[in-house]
Amino acid sequence: MQNTCAVVRSPVYPEETRAGLEMELENARKSYERDTANADLLIWYGRRLAYLGRYEEAIEVFSKGMLLYPWDARLYRHRGHRYITVRCFDRAVSDLEYAAGLVRGHKDEMEPDGLPNARNIPTSTLQSNIWYHLGLAYFLKGDYEKAVKAYTSCLEVSGNPDMYVATANWLYISLRRLNRDQEAAKLMNTIEPGMDLIENRDYLDILLLYKGEKSEADFGDRANSLSNASLLFGLGNYYLTMEEFVKAKDIFTKIVSGNQWASFAYIAAGETLKELK
Repeated sequence: MQNTCAVVRSPVYPEETRAGLEMELENARKSYERDTANADLLIWYGRRLAYLGRYEEAIEVFSKGMLLYPWDARLYRHRGHRYITVRCFDRAVSDLEYAAGLVRGHKDEMEPDGLPNARNIPTSTLQSNIWYHLGLAYFLKGDYEKAVKAYTSCLEVSGNPDMYVATANWLYISLRRLNRDQEAAKLMNTIEPGMDLIENRDYLDILLLYKGEKSEADFGDRANSLSNASLLFGLGNYYLTMEEFVKAKDIFTKIVSGNQWASFAYIAAGETLKELK
């Protein structure tokens, strides 16, 4: 089965970073091959493949795991994520909806990060990641009603400020695209400048821009950097809400001229440009 719906572009890393990722992948592969029936080792092998842009291989690994563990929601969550990466949005929705059904009524669990943050504290859970990625898949399909429902469910299981602001960002954008401005404003009342964040400061800054507590000038050179697609996408959406469509289109075009092909902001910028046309 062809696992891609778009021509894949591998991520660009500094040589030292790539060498480290290659070493981690090799270790994950060896561990998996010593015990191919171990779901944890299989998942990490798939994740490590994906970090290096080997998305089709990662999808095949997760698919293989499903034959052994058809009730393991983690496999559908990770394969759904990578179907988003390769722009197979319908397949992503199918996997993530199924994963949401599998975890319904079950206790949530922390999900380990592939790249530990400054405090070495995971900021997401299995259920929050399922809902977050499902919301994104709906958003990319232009189904904003279902995106709102998924992100609302994600907020309910977002147990820390980092996950909360990331989810609130996409929920706000989805609400605004539905012209549900009062609900969007109510959501902004839950956002405060002093939130204790580990790594999602850009999302908070964008939310404060939407809220009117920051201005475009506050972003300075960060707004001109192609290395920060998430921040640029937030600015582009800000211009959309202000009905400054030329500025918005210019920013989305700038994002897709960069090299962050696998980032959610890059993917969303491309889909938004299609809508603007």
